[in-house]
Amino acid sequence: MNSKSLFGRLAVAALLLSASFSTAQAQVRRATYSTAPARPVYSAPARTATQGVQFGLRAGVNVSDWSGDAVQSVMDLAGYTNGAVTKEMKPGFHAGVYATIPLGPGFAVEPGVSYSEKGAKLVGTLPWEQFDFLNARVTATSRMSYIDVPVLFKGYLTPGFYLFAGPQASFLVSNKVRVEAGALGFNAFSTDFDVKEQFRPVDFAVVGGLGYQFGNGLGLSAGYDFGLSSLDKNNNFDAQNRVIKASLNYSF
Repeated sequence: MNSKSLFGRLAVAALLLSASFSTAQAQVRRATYSTAPARPVYSAPARTATQGVQFGLRAGVNVSDWSGDAVQSVMDLAGYTNGAVTKEMKPGFHAGVYATIPLGPGFAVEPGVSYSEKGAKLVGTLPWEQFDFLNARVTATSRMSYIDVPVLFKGYLTPGFYLFAGPQASFLVSNKVRVEAGALGFNAFSTDFDVKEQFRPVDFAVVGGLGYQFGNGLGLSAGYDFGLSSLDKNNNFDAQNRVIKASLNYSF
């Protein structure tokens, strides 16, 4: 065999080996890429007012009072007693459920139902300074219980912070006036009078306030109930409910 034929055969063999090696590398490369697990892609959840209908629980404290011509008349008369009769805010609580229904970007409507304590409180003391040491007091407290049914419209200023306002109907469950008298820190007398039949069974109000909803479902809010209806069923006096509310809620 001459040298030219030998070199030609060696060149062909080298080319075949090179092509086979390149093909094997390509197959291994494709197998490696095809079996490698896909890298997950993470995205942060967006907190918006259009995530769907949410239900929740709400509870908190009330601080209530009455306002109106009748209350003003009572306080005018109390002015003649040199501070012996004063009006105080009545504490209470509320608890209930709600549903938040999106209306569009940044807006929602929130109907709800809750039990709520309202009312007013008058405190009388002896008008003579020489008897102050007795700490004699007579307290009359209207203890009103309602089922509140608000329909609130919420507008989100940020993903968490919102304002709310809307109408509310309140159905009177009970109304008892508790009269207490005591001195020297001891309660000497206490009795309840049922006066529910003298008050309107339904009270209407306008509700407004603000709140913040966290991403974990918890939320805080503060609101004000401005009663529109006169409480007296027989129109003998003019008085309306006024309630300040602070609430903790959870949406799920």
